[in-house]
Amino acid sequence: MIVIRPSAARGHANHGWLDSRHTFSFADYYDEEHLGFRGLRVINEDLIAPGAGFPTHGHRDMEIISYLLAGFLAHQDSLGSRATIRPGEIQVMTAGRGVRHSEFNPSPNETAHLLQIWIEPRQTGLPPAYDQRVFPEAERTNRLALIASGSADTTALRINADTDLRAGLLQAGVSLVHPLAAGRHAWIQVARGSLSVQGLALEAGDGAAISDERSVTITAKTNAEVLLFDLA
Repeated sequence: MIVIRPSAARGHANHGWLDSRHTFSFADYYDEEHLGFRGLRVINEDLIAPGAGFPTHGHRDMEIISYLLAGFLAHQDSLGSRATIRPGEIQVMTAGRGVRHSEFNPSPNETAHLLQIWIEPRQTGLPPAYDQRVFPEAERTNRLALIASGSADTTALRINADTDLRAGLLQAGVSLVHPLAAGRHAWIQVARGSLSVQGLALEAGDGAAISDERSVTITAKTNAEVLLFDLA
């Protein structure tokens, strides 16, 4: 079974410095039919104006992933972490029992474009943690590269959730199949381009919830960038 979440149906908030599209209920946008999917709680597509950003604020007991599509993002947190994130570089943060951070676009002229992702944790009250890593284009081209995982048996960035997050840069015409173990579910998020999932067409910004399937087939109609969440 597959249920499409069209890009145009997402929540929208434009604060001037921030233009954000919400796949699931977030802040002032509430839709009781779209509160999340399995452990996936937030996918926000954010456009942050040059020189603007989120001032210092707090989180607890949430796994937070930043996936940058264009521009730059400067991160600073109460753990002492300071970093600038670029496209191809993935940031993960375990909020645990409490962390404060800020996120700013340091560019004077380029808009930062990113996906901000929240996943409910497998265990609450953990010490907060931060990590980031570059995943070169070659590792993500025409494959679904594992970039974040709750499994201890991978070299991906570790998260405190029963979730595998994969990212792919697909050239037009390429088709990939991702197997789903019994009892697992998938969410597909199209970051750029157009593709089909189980034969159904998706465009940039669209999402798809997949349950009761043994595998997921993704075929790129144009060059496309896609995220696949394998969820309990």
